Amino acid sequence: MSDPLIRLIEPADFAAVARLTVAAYEADGQLKGETGYADVLADVPARAEHGDVLVAVDRASGQLLGSVTFVLPGTRYAEMCGPGEAEFRMLAVDPTAQGRGAGAALVEACVTRAIELGCTGVTICVREGHAEPAHRLYRRRGFVRQPERDWSPFPGVNLLALRLPLPLPDPPARPR
Repeated sequence: MSDPLIRLIEPADFAAVARLTVAAYEADGQLKGETGYADVLADVPARAEHGDVLVAVDRASGQLLGSVTFVLPGTRYAEMCGPGEAEFRMLAVDPTAQGRGAGAALVEACVTRAIELGCTGVTICVREGHAEPAHRLYRRRGFVRQPERDWSPFPGVNLLALRLPLPLPDPPARPR
C-alpha cells in the first residue's frame, strides 16, 4: 500500500471520523466502563472548531483510514502541553485498516506541523495498560515518558505522559 494522504478534515468527513474513532477506541478496550468519553470522541465538529483534525485517506480507494486532533496550549482539547509545545489527541485508525501505516503517518503530520509552528516539543497521553501498538509507535518515533506529567482524569483511568523533543529552529544567518 502507498503512503496514505494526510489532509485537514472536511465537514463531509465528520460522521465517518466519529464512527471510526469510537470503533477504534472500543476495539482497543478503551471505552469499557467509560461514561461520556465516546460522546467526546464522536463530537468531531467541536474538535475541528478547537483544533486541527487531520485525516489519513487511502490514495487508491479514497477510504478514510484514521484521524487525529492537533492542539496548542490553552485550547479546549489541550490537556498537558505547555508553552511552546503542541499536543495531539484522539489518534484513531479504523480497526479494519490498522497496520497499513495510517497511524504513523498521522503522528508524523503532527510532528511536522509542530516543527512548522516552532514548537519545542510534542506531548501526548496514552492510557496505561492499553494500546501497546500505539506505545511501540511512539517509542519508535522518539517519544519519551514523562512520569512527572502523568495524570488521571478520574479514578481508574491513568494517563501516561509522553513527549517528543523537537529541534530548535536554526537562528537566522547573521549578515557579514
